[in-house]
Amino acid sequence: MNKKIFLGMVASLVMLAGLTSCEEQRTVYDGPLYIMFADTLSVLGVENSEEVFDIHIAATQASDKDRTLAVEVVDKESSAIEGVHYTLESNTVVIKAGELATSVRVRAIYDNLTIDEDPTLVLRLITDDDVQWSLYEGNETKVILRKICPFDINAFTGYAVVTSTFLMDYSIKDMRLITTEVDPEDSTAVILHDYFYDGYDMKVRFTTEDMLNPLIEMDDQTMATTGEAFGTIYGDGMLHAYQPSSLVSYYSSCEKFIFQYMTVWVPGMAEGTNVVGTFINAVEWISDDEARILKNQGY
Repeated sequence: MNKKIFLGMVASLVMLAGLTSCEEQRTVYDGPLYIMFADTLSVLGVENSEEVFDIHIAATQASDKDRTLAVEVVDKESSAIEGVHYTLESNTVVIKAGELATSVRVRAIYDNLTIDEDPTLVLRLITDDDVQWSLYEGNETKVILRKICPFDINAFTGYAVVTSTFLMDYSIKDMRLITTEVDPEDSTAVILHDYFYDGYDMKVRFTTEDMLNPLIEMDDQTMATTGEAFGTIYGDGMLHAYQPSSLVSYYSSCEKFIFQYMTVWVPGMAEGTNVVGTFINAVEWISDDEARILKNQGY
């Protein structure tokens, strides 16, 4: 069964959403009692040590009395260490009388997380066999702790080093030292001065709505003339670049870099002959001292 459809079924059972007919009749779940984690995988974006995350537990039927459940950490399957990477508010939870849900509360320890690993915590719900749904392995859930550094657009200004497969193919040097600044017309974007060729700036926007998916966006822009890139005139003589939507381009606030796919093309040429190719760019922001060293090396 398709997992998304299946989880949708679970959510429907958990929420017991009433369906209203023309006669205003309410349809409710009247099947067996199951108690389970609402999902078998959660990725927590940890931005500080104060936030508490709820790992939801659901029942398909309400009870007329409180139900106390035990939750254990499966140490053999967990890489996160209690007291080092996280703490649990309690190893027992209560589904109150008349209610259908509760949660295990997890607090991550931000300072002990690193950007190069995502510690995992596996929790097991201790329940009787007759309330475990055999079609859904909901008595266990994996929780991934991912460190998220606060986003600051100013961290992506100053000197940066560009490496690109385009430069490797079409330039004498495979990397460039550039300067960047916040776009005065868009506080979510930076201007990459002389990105690939002198005199041709390009703009990149940062998305911040979902810090677990820190994506970058770039509209179609002119990056050079074909004469500068290839030594001759093709099409209308200009070289354009855009970011293909089918490939994921992203940034890291922790490591101060962007990773970008870029499709290069030439307007004015017949379709099928106008695309130069899709290339990979990496832009890493560096200190003034590092930039000074690279300048002395000829970059």
